[in-house]
Amino acid sequence: MQRTKLTGDWLGARSCLRDHGITLDVSTTQFYQGVTSGGLEQAFPYGGRNDYFLNVDGEKLGLWKGSFVTLHGETRYGQSANSLTGALMPVNLMLAVPQPNGSITALTGVKFTQFLSEDMLVYAGKINTLDDFKQPLTGAGGLTGFQNTAMMFNPVYARTVPYSTYGAGFAYLKNMEPLFAVAVFDTNNTPTVSGFDTFFDNGVTIFAQANLPTKFFGLPGHQGISGTYSSGTYSDLTPSAYLDPLQGLVVRTGRETGSWCLAYNFDQAVYVSPNDPKRMWGVFGNLGIADTSPSPIRWFASAGFSGASPIPSRKLDSFGVGYFYLGVNETLKSAAPRLLPLRDEHGVEAYYNVAVTPWCQITPDLQVITPFRDRATTSLLFGLRAKIDF
Repeated sequence: MQRTKLTGDWLGARSCLRDHGITLDVSTTQFYQGVTSGGLEQAFPYGGRNDYFLNVDGEKLGLWKGSFVTLHGETRYGQSANSLTGALMPVNLMLAVPQPNGSITALTGVKFTQFLSEDMLVYAGKINTLDDFKQPLTGAGGLTGFQNTAMMFNPVYARTVPYSTYGAGFAYLKNMEPLFAVAVFDTNNTPTVSGFDTFFDNGVTIFAQANLPTKFFGLPGHQGISGTYSSGTYSDLTPSAYLDPLQGLVVRTGRETGSWCLAYNFDQAVYVSPNDPKRMWGVFGNLGIADTSPSPIRWFASAGFSGASPIPSRKLDSFGVGYFYLGVNETLKSAAPRLLPLRDEHGVEAYYNVAVTPWCQITPDLQVITPFRDRATTSLLFGLRAKIDF
């Protein structure tokens, strides 16, 4: 049997730590992606990131039952194609966080979880919200699926949900899947700083979600609705980790207090391997609507087809094809000067994730983006991603 990590079992140390409740996962991901035509500039920058996850099972470590601690550290370096297209949403989300440029190492998640029963848990800490945004089939919350922000994260959340911030919440579970969840977050995005000096000084964001597992045609799926309300004060161009509305824009927009959004999501398997229930492919989709201001996004829709490779000999491979459309708020369009007109943004992304070994994955990625900057032409992007699990 092939090892699942490049460095193996560390002469038995990895298994010993896992038996005592400590799991360490380290990976590096390299990106070579660029604009071949259109956009603002044709170039192929190189960038990368390292991710460090430390998970502690409190009961196995000798603490109390049902307690868990999860830490997420990140190192981001190099350049990205995000600024080359004229798009509102980063074409490579994982090179936009924890910061969009330069080199940085940050601790973006320190989450304490306590199970009150098999069906109920509470948590608190510094929350990496993208880690918890997992939609089956899309690869959301990870580094093996889509790369464009629109395919990984519903951008109507972008105004009200920070990337890394303090928060607390609870979830009601069934078969370890959340059926209903509520959380309260600090509105300040603080991935690279402690955040203590701005702790809840711009209000709070309340997030609620209901998720219903389904079995249409005997195959697994989910139907979900969610929403947020923030009491923070923003403008249409207040920075967000999930959007890039500021570079090159000289627009005056007023500040408003309060922002909301509503979203719907679904995923439905159309094939599940009879020998391995984790190998499946199917369809997914997302819809969303936000306020007319201060959110720069009024509405959003996406749909796609993805999952495990249908090639029998490529059991560890995966693929995806998706389309998105983002409706930019009329308030932002009308505020933009004539020399920099704005429009709605839409695009297509396709990828095939090749598992060279269980610990090494190579992913060609193709995107066609019509950006929200009207003077930027439709971009054709090609990229390669390489991920190694240590």
